[in-house]
Amino acid sequence: MKVAIASDHAGLELKQTLAEYAADVLAVQIVDMGTLSSESCDYPEYAVRVATAIVSGQADLGILICGTGIGMSITANKIPGISAALCGDCYSARMAREHNNANVLCMGGRVIGVELAQEITRIFLTAEPIMDVDRYLRRRAQIATIEQGSRGEDR
Repeated sequence: MKVAIASDHAGLELKQTLAEYAADVLAVQIVDMGTLSSESCDYPEYAVRVATAIVSGQADLGILICGTGIGMSITANKIPGISAALCGDCYSARMAREHNNANVLCMGGRVIGVELAQEITRIFLTAEPIMDVDRYLRRRAQIATIEQGSRGEDR
């Protein structure tokens, strides 16, 4: 599995820790898409980098970290084909993957501890979307229709 990861300055330290954890403990291939500096930077640039890598097939899943995770999740969800989930607990991480087929995990470097972030990452990266339950498939199809409509394709 290839995972694209990025952060802004506020999430840099947690990003580095999670990238190492995912590579060493979970044995996934990590693609670090920035930032590499603690200097102030704008999170939308990094959210788009990860989202684009997933949509283009360069990565299977993504992890985005900013101060709260909110800005990253809002930005990533603007990219068609991305389902970014802001998770601050293990249950939400599992549900995001299993029920919603989320492909980007967002977290806040200023609001979550390292050990919890590692466990959320583990759960998100190892959970599989449930593909044989009609209600989950129906709901995902409804979301896809909304996404297409917002791009003007069905108008």
